[in-house]
Amino acid sequence: MNELLMQSDLSAVVEAVNLVWVLTVTFLIFFMHAGFAMLEAGQVRSKNVANQLTKNLLTWSVGVIVFFLVGAGVSTLVGGLTGGGSYSVMGSFTDVWYPGETTAWVGWLFGAVFAMTAATIVSGAVAGRAKLRAYVTYTILLAAVIYPVVTGLTWAGGFLVDFHDFAGGMIVHGMGGIAGLTAAWVIGPRMDRFNEDGSVNVIPGHSLTFAVLGTLVLAFGWYGFNVGTAAAPLAMADDGSVTLGSFSYVGRVALTTTLAMGAGAIGAAALSTMKTGKVDTLYVANGLLAGLVGITSVTDAVIWPGALVIGLLAGAQLPIVFEFVEKRLNIDDVCAVFPVHGSAGVLGALLFPFFSTSGFSVGTLVNQVTGVVVIALWTFAATAVVFTVLKSIGQARVTPEHEQAGLDSSEHGVDTYPEFGKPDVAADGGSFEFDSSVRPDGGSEE
Repeated sequence: MNELLMQSDLSAVVEAVNLVWVLTVTFLIFFMHAGFAMLEAGQVRSKNVANQLTKNLLTWSVGVIVFFLVGAGVSTLVGGLTGGGSYSVMGSFTDVWYPGETTAWVGWLFGAVFAMTAATIVSGAVAGRAKLRAYVTYTILLAAVIYPVVTGLTWAGGFLVDFHDFAGGMIVHGMGGIAGLTAAWVIGPRMDRFNEDGSVNVIPGHSLTFAVLGTLVLAFGWYGFNVGTAAAPLAMADDGSVTLGSFSYVGRVALTTTLAMGAGAIGAAALSTMKTGKVDTLYVANGLLAGLVGITSVTDAVIWPGALVIGLLAGAQLPIVFEFVEKRLNIDDVCAVFPVHGSAGVLGALLFPFFSTSGFSVGTLVNQVTGVVVIALWTFAATAVVFTVLKSIGQARVTPEHEQAGLDSSEHGVDTYPEFGKPDVAADGGSFEFDSSVRPDGGSEE
């Protein structure tokens, strides 16, 4: 009897520790929204910063509720429908709302932060000209249907169950990058981005500091994505003893994630230097993220030299793909979401069979190609339909006047930097008059 009680107590301890760990890494992934907010805000003009921050706030606020009420159930339903297993239409939803054990909601939240990561990627591609209502509408549909169909076909046991994507390199990031590129294509470029002859005008972001800060916050949160997915700190053996989780497995994930991250930055820096003779800071930052995206699908099952190769290639393709999208396709992807998330996600998933710890397999390659094609086609088609409908009814894009004035004032009635280039404002709304100008050393001219 005492042995049974001890086993029961140990089981409770193991479950508690593992649940707390899942919640901890979930909060870490949630914090990535701060990184996305800073990265995107830094890459847009100062007159559009508040709009970008608002989109990031509403992505989470609106999207996570929709995912709870609809999206998680749709994912389960699609998995059952396409995977040949048993399913219940109402049960798919009620099992989310009223699970047998409320601890199941911990797992739901872990899935929800992945869903919201896919959603927020899109906002960076359509920055500076998409209506807030259009973006929120798309976020609702992505959280309710578009993303859940992808997870239903894969992680939830659908017909792509053999597609290897450990932590969302293609399912989350690749899908978000393709959605962003599609939305940017349908909406069209920002004013003055391209000339009539197709040549490109560079529109720099307002804060490189914000962009790099956002990059590092995202990289920090990425350990929640990858290592958090791999880890279960404790396990119960058949004899009732408590053992550590498989930390050799976790160690592989931590190592390959880190190596690919560094290699991504180096790959982008190298290509930037080859193309221009200079190391572009924003390319380095985005290359670091591209390396992370590239490894996320396969970080659990690739040899460490493979992580270096995948990271280098993911970073190196960034300047090439960005230039192709910009100069050949004339698509205005403001925050480079396709080369960072889309093409890097595709690359990582397709390279898996060549660096797998199990060795090369034609069957694995076929599974990876099939998964990438199906996810890409579904995401493109669904996103194109949504934004084409919004565009046809005049709700996709702000007016030229509002775009020129900036979305901060036209969509939100605020000015993110009210003191830049403007006179000081008195408390009564008037302005102060100065009789002398200020010298560079801070003094005033006599």
